[in-house]
Amino acid sequence: MTHLTRRKLFTLAAGAGTLAVAANLPRTANATPEEAQKAISEFTGGKEPQSGKITLTAPEIAENGNTVPISISVESEMTGDDFVESVTLMAEGNPNPEVATFLFTPLSGRAEATTRIRLAKTQNVVAVAKMSDGSVYSDRKEVKVTIGGCGG
Repeated sequence: MTHLTRRKLFTLAAGAGTLAVAANLPRTANATPEEAQKAISEFTGGKEPQSGKITLTAPEIAENGNTVPISISVESEMTGDDFVESVTLMAEGNPNPEVATFLFTPLSGRAEATTRIRLAKTQNVVAVAKMSDGSVYSDRKEVKVTIGGCGG
């Protein structure tokens, strides 16, 4: 029979504590391009986005993936008959591909948005615009995320 010494008790308690903490650590899981495509398909109602009308502006290289500047603009008259209803922004390699959705009305005047997003790694960023007539347009840019400017 083994005696439980104070040293063994502390060792067991430390091991159990470490296991409990490790079990609750967040797990990093990245979305796949297929998951992002599924989210885009849900946003568009299954319609295939066309190119044109929407412009996504993003840096080719982002030295800090925590604050990547993104701008979106859509060519539209923004009248009662022809306007942009919404624009969604996706990041194919983030844990959740849906980053943001911007809603517009004819009273918006212009369909433009600027924001900063967080990117987990080098990946494609996709913007998809849904128009009032039901048509959808998209633009895509690859953003290379570097750590301290050392390549990624």
